[in-house]
Amino acid sequence: MSWGVLGLHVEIGGEPALADVDLEVGLGQIAAVVGGDGAGKTTLARVLGRLVRPLAGRLRLPPRPSVGYQPASSGSWPDLTVVENLKFVADSHRMPTAQARSRLDELIAATGLDGATDRLAANLSGGMRQKLGVAMALVARPEMLVLDEPTTGVDPVSRSELWRLVSQQAAEGTAIVMTTTYLDEAARAGSILALESGRAVAKGGLEEIRRGVPGQIYRSMKEPNAAERWRRGPEWRVWSETGERPADASHLEPDLTDLLTAATFAAGGRR
Repeated sequence: MSWGVLGLHVEIGGEPALADVDLEVGLGQIAAVVGGDGAGKTTLARVLGRLVRPLAGRLRLPPRPSVGYQPASSGSWPDLTVVENLKFVADSHRMPTAQARSRLDELIAATGLDGATDRLAANLSGGMRQKLGVAMALVARPEMLVLDEPTTGVDPVSRSELWRLVSQQAAEGTAIVMTTTYLDEAARAGSILALESGRAVAKGGLEEIRRGVPGQIYRSMKEPNAAERWRRGPEWRVWSETGERPADASHLEPDLTDLLTAATFAAGGRR
């Protein structure tokens, strides 16, 4: 069993936000969606959360109550406490009182919010607020969990805790789609979809993406005389579509960052 979209096309304000985008994630799997600002990550997450209706494309998604969605803002109500936020979600799903109490206790313990149950969401740290948002999306035990940049702006410890929670949910059989700007996080996912201006420039597992990038990527200590170049720390990278090695450059075993940058160039993206 898998969920996803095929040939997705979305317009916002008359302009294409997503064009011919495919995404598939199986039960117990994590799919990462990456891309810069305006790439279409949030639009895709909102489609999966059934908040945006596409103009075209095939959608294979669980029923609305079986999709847990966390927006980039965490989705919590700032003037409600941690417990009140979670209880509001449980009530919206008409969960019996005893079942709701047990589920909320479970999620509070799993997210480490035990000591903050009576604090207003507005008074939580960024990491705690994001963990609350994930917990709210998990209240109804969804078949599919959609998280829109849950770790952006979160401290490293909270990022690690959030990933532990997400990995645990995947191990329990939940299909998870997570948008992120952190490529080290994306590399942990079973599959990756890279977007640029609403179009897919790469998709699949790390090795599949590696095989799909044409040409060669080289490293150089000097700035190469090529349009398709980018800096990585003290070094430069250059993508050669023909595979020809530039002067003063050497071969490189590219990581995900290099591969997706080259894939964007190959797709006619940013220069």
